[in-house]
Amino acid sequence: MAARPARPVPPVVLALRRLPNPRLTGLGSGLFASAVMLVLGGLDRLLFGGSPVVYGLLFLPVSALTALWARPADLVTAPIAVPIAFAVGLVPIAGGAGGFGSRVMAVVTALAVHAGWLYGGTLVAGVIATVRKVRLMARRRALQTAAQAAAQRAAATRRGSPDPVE
Repeated sequence: MAARPARPVPPVVLALRRLPNPRLTGLGSGLFASAVMLVLGGLDRLLFGGSPVVYGLLFLPVSALTALWARPADLVTAPIAVPIAFAVGLVPIAGGAGGFGSRVMAVVTALAVHAGWLYGGTLVAGVIATVRKVRLMARRRALQTAAQAAAQRAAATRRGSPDPVE
């Protein structure tokens, strides 16, 4: 059987392969997303006065990275961790004058008003996690099928049959 010629790899794919490829646990995914969103919320408040659009636009890539960097066994945690991280990052930009109760009400109000960004980031994480899980399941199925075929060929060879398929 002749080998297929290698296709050239696009430069974008090569650049993406150079990025770090950590594997975060479920807890690590939540901590990563929450810490990054808290820092980004603080930077948004300092640089842009707490702009919800800037915060929402920054939330989308954090959601994608959280889903991409989650371990295969912990893929289900990415769509759960990113909404929590969104709420944590809202604390610096939500406002609220006065005490703790005022701050909590400002965060709850901001969650309600900016739910579109929250849903969008959760959808991004959910789609990426789902695609990764489907690809993982397909890869496992292919390996299992190949192992079964190899076992059948080995059994046929031990029996002395020239044709492995009977």
